[in-house]
This record gives sequence, structure tokens and C-alpha cells, in this order.
Amino acid sequence: MTTQIPTVHVVDDDDSLRTAVMRLLRAVGYEVRGYRSAGEFLLAKTGNTSGCVVLDVNMPGPSGLDLQAALNERDESLPIIFLTGHGDIPMSVRAMKAGAVDFLTKPVERKALMTAVQNALERDAENRAAQIRINTIHSRYQNLTARERAVFALVVAGKLNKHVAGELEISERTVKAHRAQVMEKMQVTSLAELVHLAEQLEADAPP
Repeated sequence: MTTQIPTVHVVDDDDSLRTAVMRLLRAVGYEVRGYRSAGEFLLAKTGNTSGCVVLDVNMPGPSGLDLQAALNERDESLPIIFLTGHGDIPMSVRAMKAGAVDFLTKPVERKALMTAVQNALERDAENRAAQIRINTIHSRYQNLTARERAVFALVVAGKLNKHVAGELEISERTVKAHRAQVMEKMQVTSLAELVHLAEQLEADAPP
């Protein structure tokens, strides 16, 4: 299995600055792609590739903040580092509240940029690992039968086997059998683990 190389996407309408940033990032071994506008980046259809975005705030057409908002609406959004020569505190607060990794001013210092990119790529890797985990949990849950899901819900709610049996109008022996199947299919060995998975499923549920 080949490891996907993260890509740093540099979006800035200033050709000289974009080229300089891209050259700097490539010099330390990053895969880099450049775009002159937010629209050009969106049209490039980067897909579900790992990486991050180094993004100018003020550009002709949609701004960097507009692009951030658009990316946040997607299921897969890349971590963003803002680069701007015209930033202010309210703008930076808005960007950070919307999930930006950093908000740097031009001309950016090499060390600050490298640190921000490294942090962004680490966040992206963590986000992708977390998504893989939740997808795995969903897949296991989908393999439960309707009766097993009912037992699952009551067990993680703290119901004893005899109470589960009463609510579902089945025998306690049948509850134990279903509970064992739930534990096996969800690949857990304790009630605490099962409750933790239930919490993760609930947290990931649509509002």
C-alpha cells in the first residue's frame, strides 16, 4: 500500500509571492500546487486528497474567507493557513473561529510558515484518521440486525438484561445472546467500550 503524499495548495493572486512561497515549500520537500484565485482552486477539484491550503485573504472575486466558508460546507475540508498583507484582528478572529490553523501576515517569515504548514498537515492527518475510525464504527453498526440495534441502544443506556428483556418482550437468555452478538460485531470486549462507540455514533449523527 502506497502512502499518499500531502499536497500544499497555495492560493494567492500575487504571482511573485505565490511563486516564492511555492519554491520555499518545494525546497523542503513538499508537494505543492498553485492557484491565482479561489475560483481556480475550486475548479481544480482537488478531491479527497490529504494536505492543507495556504490562502490569501484579499483576492479579486471570492475572498479567502469566502473560500474557507465554501470548504467548510464540504464533507472533506483541508486545514487552512491564511496569508495576508491587510489583516486585522476581527478578520483573524473570524478565520480562526471558522477553523483556520494560523493567520500570518506578509511578508511571512520562513520559520513561521513552515511551522504553520507542519501543524496544518498534522491536523489533516488527525482528522483523516478520526474519520476512518468513525467510518469503521458506522460500518460495524450497519451490520447489526434491527433487534441487535434495539438491544445495543438499551444496553448502552444502562439497562440490565432483565429490563431489556421486559422492554423488548423477549427472554433474558435471548437478550444475552443478542448482547454477545453486538459485542462481537462491534469488536469490543467491555460495556465501557460499547458505550464509547455509542457516544461516537451519536456525536457524528447529523443535527
